[in-house]
Amino acid sequence: MITGANGLLGQTLVALLSEFPEYDLLATARQQAPLMKTNSGGYQALDITNSAEVKRVFEDFTPDVVVNCAAMTQVDACETDKDRCWQVNVDAVETLARNCLIHGSHLVQVSTDFVFDGKSGPYRETARPKPLSFYGKSKLAGENAARGAGLDAWSIARTVLVFGDGAHGTRSDFVRWVVRELSGGNRIRVVTDQLRTPTFVRDLAGGIERLVRFGKVGTYHISGREELTILEFAHRIARTFGLDEDLIDPIRTADLKSAAERPLNSGFLILKAESELGYRPTPLDESLSIVKSILAASPA
Repeated sequence: MITGANGLLGQTLVALLSEFPEYDLLATARQQAPLMKTNSGGYQALDITNSAEVKRVFEDFTPDVVVNCAAMTQVDACETDKDRCWQVNVDAVETLARNCLIHGSHLVQVSTDFVFDGKSGPYRETARPKPLSFYGKSKLAGENAARGAGLDAWSIARTVLVFGDGAHGTRSDFVRWVVRELSGGNRIRVVTDQLRTPTFVRDLAGGIERLVRFGKVGTYHISGREELTILEFAHRIARTFGLDEDLIDPIRTADLKSAAERPLNSGFLILKAESELGYRPTPLDESLSIVKSILAASPA
């Protein structure tokens, strides 16, 4: 069972798992209808903050594995609407974990580099979390809800700055934002002092599939391998798409005056995923070229 199946990761994961005949798949999301075009299984509208709905879906489907892709991920919005953030990112995970315990399900919880303060990245799985923002705090609490529920099988899949291939109806990611703004001749401000290991959504989905297939328990960092500043990332995007790099204005994080504080260096070291899962992320320029070809074929 996949929650948040209408999001970028959810849609990509549904499409990937649909290629495996051994998976009996149920996609769920808040919307009444699925946005994904490829799904080998069924779809059920589900609000994971509604415990009665969650209980009913578990009883009907009795999943062996639950992958929770649902989250409130707008970092500044989490800072200003803390109640809603906590409901989605913590209380709902506790509800999922409680039902997983009852039904003997393996819970895979998707998490984030924002559980770290960014002062000593890139990070291994063993690094001590210290979130700066309420979003980061909520995601760490969600991790703890999965870990502490008494489950026989749980996995935390942490990731970094996910970008994708323009899945249908999803919120714009960083790559699509840069492409849209530069294509329109608009100037953009991009930070010079934040380091990340950007993650191609297809790689993340593949890493999660391997967690499921191998029944892995524990925390895994699943991201790209290349660490670079967000400004450098924006320039790589512009070059791949043939857009004007002169429209990119460098700015320091402190000058943005965002509602939520961001970690500066929150990239990941992915040796554990590479050695235990056989995870091999796509080189960054290659993944950007894939996104470019898909967006060219389907501009919407």
